[in-house]
Amino acid sequence: MIRPIENALAGMARLARAAAVLAFVSPLAGLPALAQETPASSGDTIRAHGVSTFGELEYPADFAHFDYVNPDAPKGGRFTTWAFGTFDSLTPYILRGNAAEGAALLHDTLLVGNLDEPDAMYGLLAHTVEYPESREWAIFHLRPEARFRDGSPVTADDVVFSYEVLRDDGLPSFRTSLQYVETVEALDDHTVRFDFDTSGPLREVLMNAGSIPVLSRAYYEDRDFADSSLEPPMGSGPYGLKSVDPGRSVTYQRRPGYWAADLPVNVGKHNFDELAYEYFADYTTAFEAFKAGAYLYREEYSSRVWGTGYDFPAVQQGHVIVETLPDGRPAGTQGFWFNLRRDKFQDPRVREAIGLVFNFEWSNESLFYGLYERTDSFWENSPTLQAEGPISDAEAAILEPLRQYLPDTVFTEPAFTPAESSPDDLADRNALRRAARLLSEAGWEVGADGFRVKDGQRLTVAVLNDSPSFDRIINPYIENLRRLGIEATANRVDPAESQEREKSFDYDIVTQRFAMSQKPGDELRQIFGSGSVDTPGSVNVAGVSNEAVDRLIRVIAEAESREELTTATRALDRVLRSLHIWVPQWYKGEHNIAYRDVFGRPYDDDPPSQGLGTTTIWWWDEQKADALRQADAL
Repeated sequence: MIRPIENALAGMARLARAAAVLAFVSPLAGLPALAQETPASSGDTIRAHGVSTFGELEYPADFAHFDYVNPDAPKGGRFTTWAFGTFDSLTPYILRGNAAEGAALLHDTLLVGNLDEPDAMYGLLAHTVEYPESREWAIFHLRPEARFRDGSPVTADDVVFSYEVLRDDGLPSFRTSLQYVETVEALDDHTVRFDFDTSGPLREVLMNAGSIPVLSRAYYEDRDFADSSLEPPMGSGPYGLKSVDPGRSVTYQRRPGYWAADLPVNVGKHNFDELAYEYFADYTTAFEAFKAGAYLYREEYSSRVWGTGYDFPAVQQGHVIVETLPDGRPAGTQGFWFNLRRDKFQDPRVREAIGLVFNFEWSNESLFYGLYERTDSFWENSPTLQAEGPISDAEAAILEPLRQYLPDTVFTEPAFTPAESSPDDLADRNALRRAARLLSEAGWEVGADGFRVKDGQRLTVAVLNDSPSFDRIINPYIENLRRLGIEATANRVDPAESQEREKSFDYDIVTQRFAMSQKPGDELRQIFGSGSVDTPGSVNVAGVSNEAVDRLIRVIAEAESREELTTATRALDRVLRSLHIWVPQWYKGEHNIAYRDVFGRPYDDDPPSQGLGTTTIWWWDEQKADALRQADAL
C-alpha cells in the first residue's frame, strides 16, 4: 500500500484512493511458477493452490499457515489508529466519493498475497487455479463453503458480475488492469473461466483476475454500484461494519462466522475483534490525540515530531512503546509531481529548473533533523531495480529502438541524480544560477517586474497542499522559486477539495507517493501509461504520455525471467528520471512506530519483508492491557 514518508504526504485520504488502486494490482503484480504443480491430462495444464511469476512458491499445497504468523494468536481486543481527511463512502472501488480506510476488509478475492513473498498468491475464495503454461486462460475453482455476510453462497456468477461491474463502473484502474480479459464465463456454480487477449501481458493478466474483489450480484440488483454510500456492501470478508460516524470515524467488527477463518492463508490473522480509524483534518491535532490516548497505534511520518515529540509522560513511563523497524520494500516514489497536461511544463528544461531549486540538503538539516536521504530513483532503496551510472549494454539493447522518443542524455549521461545543494543556505547560488540558465534557454526571460515571461505570459506555479503541517516544507521551496522569477504560490485547500481536484487533474504541482512493487508489472500503466492520462481519477498524476514509457511497461509486464524484469525496470527508471516528471523528495527505509503497550506480535525486530502486518497478524494482549488499566493509562 501507499506509505507517506513525511507528515503531510499530500494527505492520507488522497493516498488511500491511490492505495486502493495499487492494492488491487500489487498482490498480483508478481508471483513465482508453482510449487507442486499437478499437470492435467492434457500434459501442459497446471492446476495448483497458488500462482507466481518466477521460480517456485514458498508454500506447498498442504501448508498449515504462513511462517510469519502466530497460529495460536488470541482473538479479541481493539486496534485503533488514525486517518487523514474525511470520507463519505464504504465502497473503495468507485470514483465517486471518498472511501473510508479499511473498507476493502469487507470483501474477499479469488487469490490473496502474503507478507513473505512479493510475487506470490494463494487460493482464498478459489481453492485452486487451473491454466495452461501460455496463461491464455484460467479457471478458478471456488470453495463451496464460501459465503457472503448474509449466508448466501459465493458463486461463479458473482465473479462474472464483479468483473463486469468493476470494468464498467469501477475505478479507472480496473478498466486498465482488466482490458486484456476477453470473456468471463461461469461454467457451473463453483467454476469460472477467464479467457485472455493473447496480445496482453498474460502473466500479469491472470493475477489481475485473481485479485478481483468478489461482489454479490443479488445485493446490487436494486442498488447502483457506482453510487457512493455509507451502507456496508454485501461482502464475504473477515470484517463487517460495526459503526460509522460520517467523516469522523469508522469501526469494523470481526465476523464470528467468517467462512474462511480456518483456511491456511488466514490462520493467525484477523485477530482483533474491532478495527477502528479515527479521522483528523490536521496532523498536529492527530498527534495530540494520540498522546491523550484517543487511539492506540501510530506510524510516524513527520521527522520533526519523531525527533522532538516522543518524550511525553506515557513514553517515559513505558506505557507507549516507541521503536524503529526495518522496511524491506522499495522506499517508494515520493516527490513534487508536475502536471504535464499544462503547456508551461512541456519543456523539460523548465521542469529541471524548478527541480534544481528544491534544496533537500537544507530541508534535511533544518527541518528533518537529518533523518532522511534524497530520493533519486522511482525504485529507491531497491539495488536490483534502481538504475545506476551509465547505461548498461543490456539496457541499451532495450532502449536503442526507442531512441526517437527519448532525450539523448539517456544514452550519453549517467542516470539522473539531483545535484546536491548547500545545507547552510536555502538559496544555494549555484543551483539558482543553473536553474536560471535553463529557464532562459527555454525562452522564459525576466521581465521588468522581476517575473519570468514568455509570449506575454508570466510563469506561474501553484503547489497544491492539503495539510498545514506541510507548509514548513513547501514555503521555503516557494521562496526559492520566486527568487528564480517564478510567480510561485502555496495553494493549501481542505482535504475534500484536494481529493476532488486531483481526480480532475486541477493542479500545477502536487505531492504524491507510490509504494512500488518489488516485482513491477502491468500496474505501471496506471501511474505512467499514456492510456490513463485523460481518465478522471486515474493515478497518472504527472500526466505521463510517452511511447517509450508505454513500450517499456509492456516489456516489464511480459518479462520471462527475473533477469529480463530487472533490466527492463532499470531501463524504465533511467528513462523516467531523464524526463524530469517530478522533483524527487526523500526517503527512509524504516518504519517509525509508536503504540500503547497492549499488543503482541509474532516477531521482535525483524518483521516480514513486505510489511508490519499490524492489523492482520498482531493481536491484543489482555495481560498488558490490564497492566495499563491498573496504571490508569488505558
